[in-house]
Amino acid sequence: MPNGQWYPPEWPDRIRALAGGTLTAVTPRRAATVLLLREGAEGAEVHMLRRRTSMAFAGGAYAYPGGGVDPRDEHPVRWAGPSPAEWAARLGVAEPAEAQAIVCAAVRETYEESGVLLAGPTAGSVVADTRGDDWEADRAALVARELAFADFLDRRGLVLRSDLLGAWARWITPEFEPRRYDTWFFVAALPAGQRASNASTEADRTVWIRPADAAAGYDRGELLMMPPTIATLRALERYGTPQEALEGARGQDLTPVLAQARLEGDQVVLSWPGHEEFTKRVGAGGGDA
Repeated sequence: MPNGQWYPPEWPDRIRALAGGTLTAVTPRRAATVLLLREGAEGAEVHMLRRRTSMAFAGGAYAYPGGGVDPRDEHPVRWAGPSPAEWAARLGVAEPAEAQAIVCAAVRETYEESGVLLAGPTAGSVVADTRGDDWEADRAALVARELAFADFLDRRGLVLRSDLLGAWARWITPEFEPRRYDTWFFVAALPAGQRASNASTEADRTVWIRPADAAAGYDRGELLMMPPTIATLRALERYGTPQEALEGARGQDLTPVLAQARLEGDQVVLSWPGHEEFTKRVGAGGGDA
């Protein structure tokens, strides 16, 4: 039975066009996504959403809350935890402002898409509840880009808790994709008192699921996922609690993973370095070779 690897049918033609010089790679957009974890009855569970099938990118695939960096994420922001300079060293970027924007995007997108906010009144506290009409109005304004995240925190007297995030992985969308992202993956624990919800217009379903169960669903072909999603799930399986995962994040390799595509005769070969399970060979007729 085939697994649930997301593989758009147009990819082989795009790979051939890139190899033939008729397709120019676009510059990837910076993005961040968060593996939100909670204590479950049988160990750590991760919050996942299923992207609507109508979405142009990865429709129908299971993913985590996340999205692109907003240029305003570089604005001065109330901040707690490791400094932007420390985050720049960890994330492998040159400028503290760029690192701040990536971390801000992780926290902002998590709030926009799940209602979970990694911020608090002080450097040692976290908001206990983000439900209510006033919170929803602010969340909607953030989604609509009518409100900058820095202004949202300032208005509510909150500081971003960067210490609640652990950097986990970095994946870059293949060069032949029309929508490309340079995405940093983070882990975080669900704050006490808060609840995750399906707050995203891009998702039609959300679940809390053990990483091993989600991976098994992928292996059976029941859950559709992109390679970065299933790869990060497999890496999470060894951690029994959210705290263990956060501690494990310190040792995670953030070397960017970028797919490599080549032509071997009439076959297209697509691979992700270090992740052999995702290698695909597609013949001239479009089927797996």
